[in-house]
Amino acid sequence: MWTYEHSIETDVAPEAVWRLWADVESWGKWNADIETIEISGPFAAGTEVVMTPAGEDPVRLRIAEARVDELFVDEARFDGLLLRTLHRLDAGERLRTRVTYRMEITGAAADELGPHIGPAVTADWPDTMAALVERAGD
Repeated sequence: MWTYEHSIETDVAPEAVWRLWADVESWGKWNADIETIEISGPFAAGTEVVMTPAGEDPVRLRIAEARVDELFVDEARFDGLLLRTLHRLDAGERLRTRVTYRMEITGAAADELGPHIGPAVTADWPDTMAALVERAGD
């Protein structure tokens, strides 16, 4: 298994971040890597999201779990791998909100391919998360 986690803290309320997460079709406003994005239903477990990163092929994600104002998990499967990304809101220090993204890559070739795929997927997380909380504070 390959894992990576990044967290930031903000004064923005969890509900404000959640509203942006739940508005999938607007993710491109705070995630510069998204060229297009579509959701096939409500922002809930079982719904499919098709996201096209800039200059890349579309990626099909399935929302595996969603708990309002707390977390959502998306999953992508390809080449025998499962890329599972947890997006979580927790209480930070001094009444702040901690926003955490965690990716786990599992599957038969995860130990071999994870160190190549994972960093490519997660490289922009610090910038994306900063833009997310900035927009949530507007």
